[in-house]
Amino acid sequence: MARSQEATIPDAERPAAGEQLWSVFEFARRYRLAKREENRLLMLYGPTASLRDLLANAQRHSLLS
Repeated sequence: MARSQEATIPDAERPAAGEQLWSVFEFARRYRLAKREENRLLMLYGPTASLRDLLANAQRHSLLS
């Protein structure tokens, strides 16, 4: 029986969910961030950052204030 590539990677070498690198552009699109907030995150982290950092630092402004 063939094993998948993912199953052969030891757990210690797998990045945790929050440590996965995300494109700031993709994150901003997926979480519907304003262009101004996307630009702020780009200046802060560059084109990629960990999901944990993006979630901790992204600010969404409510349309209903």
